[in-house]
Amino acid sequence: MVDTVETPIESLEYRTEVKQLLDILAHSLYTDREIFLRELISNASDALNRIQFEMLTNHDVVDPEAELAVTITVDEDARIITITDTGIGMNRDELVENLGTIAHSGARTFLQNAGQSQSTLEEIIGQFGVGFYSVFMVAEEVTVVSRSFRPQDRAAQWQSTGDSRFTLAEADKSTRGTEIRIRLKEDAAEFASTWRLESIIKRHSDYVSFPIYVKGKEGEPKVANRRTALWRQSPSKVEPAEYEEFYKQLTFDDAAPLLHVHMVADAPANVRSILFVPARRERSSLRLRPEYGLRLYSRKILIQEHNKELLPEYLRFIEGVVDSEDLPLNVSRETVQSNPVTRQLRKALTNRLLKDLKNLAEEDAARYTTFWSEFGVFIKEGVASDYANREALQELLRFHSTHTAADGWTTLKEYIARIQPDQKAIYYILGDSLKSAMHSPHLDYFRKHNIEVIFLTDFIDGYMVSQLREVEGKALQNVDAADLDLPKDAEETAESAAAVAQDAFEKLLTHIKQVLGERVRDVREGKTLVDSPARLVSPEDDYARELQYVRRVIEEGYVAPAKTLEINRRHPVIVNLARLVSEDAANPLIDPAVEQLFDNLQLLDGAYQGSVADMVERIQKLMDAALRH
Repeated sequence: MVDTVETPIESLEYRTEVKQLLDILAHSLYTDREIFLRELISNASDALNRIQFEMLTNHDVVDPEAELAVTITVDEDARIITITDTGIGMNRDELVENLGTIAHSGARTFLQNAGQSQSTLEEIIGQFGVGFYSVFMVAEEVTVVSRSFRPQDRAAQWQSTGDSRFTLAEADKSTRGTEIRIRLKEDAAEFASTWRLESIIKRHSDYVSFPIYVKGKEGEPKVANRRTALWRQSPSKVEPAEYEEFYKQLTFDDAAPLLHVHMVADAPANVRSILFVPARRERSSLRLRPEYGLRLYSRKILIQEHNKELLPEYLRFIEGVVDSEDLPLNVSRETVQSNPVTRQLRKALTNRLLKDLKNLAEEDAARYTTFWSEFGVFIKEGVASDYANREALQELLRFHSTHTAADGWTTLKEYIARIQPDQKAIYYILGDSLKSAMHSPHLDYFRKHNIEVIFLTDFIDGYMVSQLREVEGKALQNVDAADLDLPKDAEETAESAAAVAQDAFEKLLTHIKQVLGERVRDVREGKTLVDSPARLVSPEDDYARELQYVRRVIEEGYVAPAKTLEINRRHPVIVNLARLVSEDAANPLIDPAVEQLFDNLQLLDGAYQGSVADMVERIQKLMDAALRH
């Protein structure tokens, strides 16, 4: 028990965003209130990890011999729960910083724009490190007394009833760590029960690596959690349900992981790890990842909470823990990156993970499709950036194509197995959506000749194919290229009877150039068009066209280079347009029709940069003219 010292009590007002959060919590009907205990234990565990790491190099701390543990005492009659840890502790300023404000700018922005709906509450609990405030779902008053590990720091007390203010005062606490005293609301009296708290700990905090003692008014404290370092056990002795439970407690995700990879090896580096592939990008409505990275341990001591060096950046969606006895306990967090053991671990973990993903693809196509739908974009990023593992990553790629349509997937290996005897390349089309890509005029020739084309509709696809130049000796080629080496149609001469006469066609090309000006590099006849009136092709010297799709996403106001407009002289639209130009080049329908044709092509290519309002007005004028005839 601690007491407040006879010093002035300072009353401070919460920042605006904290008041908003507390108001939402106070008026909520959120049913899963037990998560407040999970959040407080998680904070206590973090504090214990921090002091454990601090004492590896610093022995001048308060209570160096104190057991690293969490103790929860319950007074059922008084409806009081007290949660005490022997962690790093806080001084007065740290109490204000950690409990009086929300430091994360993303949380502040979120709360400024948030309403007080049920969905809002579910989104904010646990987000951005504001989980402490979930205690006010069950508490009518919270008192926090803490003493920092630094011998020169004095203990301090923070107290709040969850309204707009909190108080600060000095406190008489001789031991290191933090004590949180919770006076429960009447409708939360159920939590003033050792049995209830033990069941919550078992469900949400069983794998916390420090003992969690629970004690009633009488009797001895009882350890309520398993404390098992699951990753140090033999994989053959761990049940599937244990992996799922461990994952949920590690990540606060409410969905089971899609895949776990339990790795135990002693060469080339000692490693005990469990990696998880989540079922979805956003783990849970209750907690978004504030930072990616794996938990790195040495001999079960946490060295780094979010290590970003153990896996390539494109695998940042992976969750898990890594423990290696080859890492010295006194390694600093700053030197982990340069440690040769880290590089060995990175290679071993990456190879194993990619191997297990390949096995998943071969053994369970449905589950792999789920994985690909959520995380395929990360694999594509890896293909572009990780040359050493590119071959393994290529095998994980999945695409829609003109062969599979929208409801199926193909691999590059399957594409190559279906390739035409005289086909010289692997063909792909870039687009901003599958639907627009499937209707692209660039596909006319390929559909007619039954040549498969891969659809690339992720923003990163352009970057990927700019780095992935060929596969199994076959070059990758964009179907919008002006210099495609394709066999000429044998039917071209026979069909020419339906085409625009040469003199009329020349007049049309000249007129279109005048209307579109510098928006096109050239206007000419298209040799590969069949069912479409026109297409926009990239000039032969436009070597960076694949990156234009990426630049449109990341560069505001980006203007793509002008393309060449190719015209199908046999298409009815072009035939009629040429007739109008030959009969009366001043016809008011001609220029709007040319503009609309150009805009249509830009839309299909996902590259429209004009005014939608202008386009709608133009379409209405063309409709009016068409309906008059």
